[in-house]
Amino acid sequence: MVHDSPDNPDDRARKAPPAAASDTPPERLAGPDVDPAAAGGDDEDDALLPDILEESGAVGEGPLATGHEAIERAVRLAPTSPGVYRMLNANADVLYVGKAKNVKKRLSSYARQSAPLPARILRMIAATVTVEIVSTTTETEALLLEANLIKQLRPRFNVQLRDDKSFPYILITGDHWAPQILKHRGAQTRPGRYFGPFASAGAVNRTITALQRAFLIRSCTDSFFESRTRPCLLHQIRRCAGPCTREIDFGGYSTLVREASDFLSGKSHAVKQELAGEMEKASNELEFERAALYRDRLAALSAIQSQQGINPRTVEEADVFAIHQEGGFSCVEVFFFRTGQNWGNRAYFPRAEKSFTPEEVLGSFLAQFYDDKPPPRNILLSHDIEESELLANALSIKAGHKVEVTAPKRGEKKELVTHALTNAREALGRKLADTATQSRLLEAMAATLSLPHVPKRIEVYDNSHIQGTNAVGAMIVAGPDGFVKNQYRKFNIKSEGITPGDDFAMMREVLERRFKRLINPPEDAAKAKDDDFPQWPDLVIIDGGRGQLNAVREIFANLGLTQVSLMSVAKGPDRDAGRETLFMPEREAIKLEPRDPVLYFIQRLRDEAHRFVIGSHRKLRKKDIREAGLQEIPGIGPSRKRALLHHFGTLKEIERASIADLGKVPGVSAESARRIFEYFHPQPG
Repeated sequence: MVHDSPDNPDDRARKAPPAAASDTPPERLAGPDVDPAAAGGDDEDDALLPDILEESGAVGEGPLATGHEAIERAVRLAPTSPGVYRMLNANADVLYVGKAKNVKKRLSSYARQSAPLPARILRMIAATVTVEIVSTTTETEALLLEANLIKQLRPRFNVQLRDDKSFPYILITGDHWAPQILKHRGAQTRPGRYFGPFASAGAVNRTITALQRAFLIRSCTDSFFESRTRPCLLHQIRRCAGPCTREIDFGGYSTLVREASDFLSGKSHAVKQELAGEMEKASNELEFERAALYRDRLAALSAIQSQQGINPRTVEEADVFAIHQEGGFSCVEVFFFRTGQNWGNRAYFPRAEKSFTPEEVLGSFLAQFYDDKPPPRNILLSHDIEESELLANALSIKAGHKVEVTAPKRGEKKELVTHALTNAREALGRKLADTATQSRLLEAMAATLSLPHVPKRIEVYDNSHIQGTNAVGAMIVAGPDGFVKNQYRKFNIKSEGITPGDDFAMMREVLERRFKRLINPPEDAAKAKDDDFPQWPDLVIIDGGRGQLNAVREIFANLGLTQVSLMSVAKGPDRDAGRETLFMPEREAIKLEPRDPVLYFIQRLRDEAHRFVIGSHRKLRKKDIREAGLQEIPGIGPSRKRALLHHFGTLKEIERASIADLGKVPGVSAESARRIFEYFHPQPG
């Protein structure tokens, strides 16, 4: 889907290229492909499988008669109009959110004690103490409100869409005379044209790279653009037309931008025909170098379409959903088709009890999926859902155009659904296999370390600093599905009394802040708890030897923590991986064989914690460096600082420069270049 921003594209700033800059390697020019104002975390993290919810037996929160009585009280006051109802337990936790065209009639079906209901519904009724009702004007409004409340409240008896992240778009900016192409997330407030959604950041990055080769549109930031006096290496390798130094005039560059917009808008055939005509014309005029340029651009466009796998002939704009169930789990595979092109796919693993049918899971999934996303004109499904017409009406009102929700039975649309269903089956198979491998590792770890039970949540802690400055601690989390990155946390060390470089004191602050919050959780955190994954760790791992272990034992004793297992990992001689020593309280040191899978698993946990804390430290240090400016670089006087800024244009470009690039600045010796580089790229301790 293509979106033009509401801003007037005619109000573009006509900026002229001033100032100086140096040649910059293309690998350092790839960064500005992301809109810095809207950049977020990548969405390549694997989705997690939910815990299987037990279906048999009572939940133990109240007898069935008590639940029926609570629902009967609600029936007496319930309206006969459309609305949404919430069932709550004794702790005021929302158990279930439902909607109905006639709320009174729907609740009455739960209140009938003789009605044959599934075990899941009976358990829900038994746990219900209170029913809250919100009336709506129409059933369509009830559907939209239900989806919104399910996403907010995450009731245990509803199907839950998990791992729901925003989708990236491609933006061709409209606020500069030489538009930039970049990846964009978030609110579409910047002037320009937005193309998407794409299924992943990787799909956007690959497409942008190919579009640069095909249309030579710049990807650098405006500040970098304005500082050039000669073309960068992207121009040399034919990935940019060089508008910064007027290697191409305004008219020529505008043509390239128009062609790129046309291609992304679905006019790929016309664009390729135009390029083929220009190539033929250049060849006939014996301008073979220009003909070769058109040939390379055509090849880049073909590469984009070949990478997209399947490109429908008759489906212009659609999202395709296919669901597969196996082993008590569900996988929904989503394919995005825009302008007749395949813009990627993503697998989701919604949380639902075994008793939910594929149609029930898919219907609830769709309403939640489009709660915060613009729907396309066609939604193709692998299964007929009960309320497809109601969903289509709701999405049509929300989108401002007609939306059709169908389960095709023949033709190309059916082929697309079948392809998505195959991907759903394979994705769930891979996820189940990965989860089984992770479960075996956790079981082996429990046996090797003599843990009281197989850990469901492992937390690993590390800290980083440079001579005590920019000290930061970090926690990474792993469980049965691997690393749980939305649970990672960083801790900026705040205590003023800590001696610079005192790792013990830093670890004490991190652990106290973490576990005091668990012992006395804030009210909002207690309500937002997720039943899928425990908040308390079964095992805590720290980087260090017996001394670090004893220090943490003392911290745990002061906090009264006895239910959490503790282990430290000491590096081997010369920091060799595979020769680590494991320490646990009241036990002899443990040394595992270098090829032991458990040791390899522990190394992965420790290395992930190290990677995360180093990244957090570098971000903190870079922020301080940018705030302090160049005056903090030791041994570099005012004249050299002026020369650096004149040569590179911005502090960010100085930070990115290699030692060789820094050495090219007039007045900067090899030793000074090394000192500047090491200031921006220190080795944390």
